[in-house]
Amino acid sequence: MPNPAVCLEALSALSGCCVQSTGGPSQLSPQDFVNVVALKEFYRQEGLRQLDYPSLGSLCLDDMYSSPPALTAAAAASGPRVTINPADFFHAEYNYDFTRIQDGDKQFLRGNEPYIRPCGWDRAALRVLQKYDDGNAWLGTGQDAWPVSYHGHNMDGSVILNHSGKPSDEPQFGQVAAASLLAGETRGRGVYSTPDIKEAEKYCKVFESKVDGKKYKVVLQNRIKPQNRKKCQRENVWLVYVPENSTDIQARAVVQESIRPYGLLLKQV
Repeated sequence: MPNPAVCLEALSALSGCCVQSTGGPSQLSPQDFVNVVALKEFYRQEGLRQLDYPSLGSLCLDDMYSSPPALTAAAAASGPRVTINPADFFHAEYNYDFTRIQDGDKQFLRGNEPYIRPCGWDRAALRVLQKYDDGNAWLGTGQDAWPVSYHGHNMDGSVILNHSGKPSDEPQFGQVAAASLLAGETRGRGVYSTPDIKEAEKYCKVFESKVDGKKYKVVLQNRIKPQNRKKCQRENVWLVYVPENSTDIQARAVVQESIRPYGLLLKQV
């Protein structure tokens, strides 16, 4: 089971906020966190320098234009202060330790699509049951379940589709991403994720914990709405398209409708 204090540091590293524990109501939900992480990547792709989010104010994106090998916990938590109640944010009953699991040729399905389990990672489950108006089928294993996707830091179109160097190298955004999509009308504009945990790991955030002094990689494990997902020329890259001229509210609504988180994945470096 991941250390709850380290999980808070992981949330800080992903979001750029200073995430602290509280015994009261959580300031942000798991859905808010995936919104913030995904929108920061999208806004970066658009060449913007800040993201405005309700209850947080303006989040600076300048730190996202470079990816140091590992952020200290203090550096990762330099943004707005956010309080969450671990008891109502995490769902320990569904934690799962994949660190010693090797699936080999075993095959798994979610939403009738291959599910590559996050072998080698430790998953802290997020409390998302009964949190959506359409029930819990999206999180199941049946035909109405949504496929699994992973979201790491620096996952924008040009990095994943056209950038062969290190994630810290400065890529060119926009047009090159557009050229790599099967559906030309999308123009590559939106939020990227991958069904392959190994692909997500290439672009994930790394932070150094103040709790135990160790370095960790962190990735969000999500479900993605099949109807809102565009497949790219690379089989292991998916796009949720954000239409041109979308307002901040509209872009947030697209992400919230399309991507739902259910796990925080940690891997010791």
